[in-house]
Formats: sequence, C-alpha cells, structure tokens
Amino acid sequence: MSLQSHFVTDRRRFGLSIDALVDRAAAAARLGVATIQIRERDLSDRDLLGLVRRIRREVGAPPPAVLVNDRADVAMAAAAAGVHLRGDSVAAARVRAAAPAGFVIGRSVHSLTEVDAAAAEAACDYLMFGTVFPSAGKAAGHPVAGAAALREACRRSPMPIIAIGGVDESRLAVLDASGAAGFAGVGMFM
Repeated sequence: MSLQSHFVTDRRRFGLSIDALVDRAAAAARLGVATIQIRERDLSDRDLLGLVRRIRREVGAPPPAVLVNDRADVAMAAAAAGVHLRGDSVAAARVRAAAPAGFVIGRSVHSLTEVDAAAAEAACDYLMFGTVFPSAGKAAGHPVAGAAALREACRRSPMPIIAIGGVDESRLAVLDASGAAGFAGVGMFM
C-alpha cells in the first residue's frame, strides 16, 4: 500500500490555537505526510499569510507540500507549493494561467460529473473526491459517495484521486483497492 497522506487543517473544529496547529503540522510532517492543506477559512488575509509562512518554516523543505485552501493569492505570496480549490471555486485554468511553474493545483469534487468536468478542464494536478464515508466533520445525514463511486472516480480520472471523508486506518485497504492515489484527513491528524 503506497497511499499519499494529506493533512487538512481545521483548528476551530478542535479548539486549537495557532501555535497548537503549527505543532500539529510539524508533527504530521515528521510522520511523513505528503501534503499539508491549510484550511483556516476564518483567518484574515494577513493572518493566513503569516500562518502559511510559519508552517512552511516549521515543516522544512518539501515534502510535505504545503497548499492553501482556495486562496491562490495567499499561496503564491507565501511561496507555498500550491492551492487546493473548492468545488465551487474559480476555474483551475485561471489559476494555472497566473501561477508560477510547478505550482500544484487540486480541486474538491463530489460527484462523477464533477470529476468529468475537472478532467475536461485539464488544469488540476489532482482531485480530492468525497465525502467517501460518513464523517464526524459533516452533519448527520450528509451524503456519502461510498467506495464504489470512489472506484469509478479513480477509473475515470486521468488525474490522481485523493479520497476524503471518514477515512481512518481501517479503511485504507479499501481506498488502495479503489485505485485512489491517497487519502486526506482532518481528525486523524488533529
């Protein structure tokens, strides 16, 4: 099994300070995560920029790659490895046109239709598909795609698929068998 791991931050959900979040990112880097996706939506531009720069310093040279959730401007200003776009965000091709060489662009997708649209745009480096399994980070009754949809997303996508939602160690073999390139988690790293 050679799944890449992506740590998605969410300090508010866990009641953490910025300092504690930076500590968690450094610990995840020491454990070998491939990517740290900074998803701290409540921070001002200045505070988010400072956090990204601080995490980059703490984790050292890649790996892991540090990505900023939905803020390509902050990612570029902080010299982060790239950006992770929400499903309803700006077109990845627009970001690609403004980004420096080697800038990583990922996108959240929640259906096979969205997988197909992202594949047609051909501007992302990876897609994050989910919610795959019921997740503590989502409200009760939140729709889940399931392992069969993940397997189909992996089959259809020319880009690597990262699974998110309800991922824990007991589900890693299922993700690997589906063809996923990796998994993303919040709770398992926080």
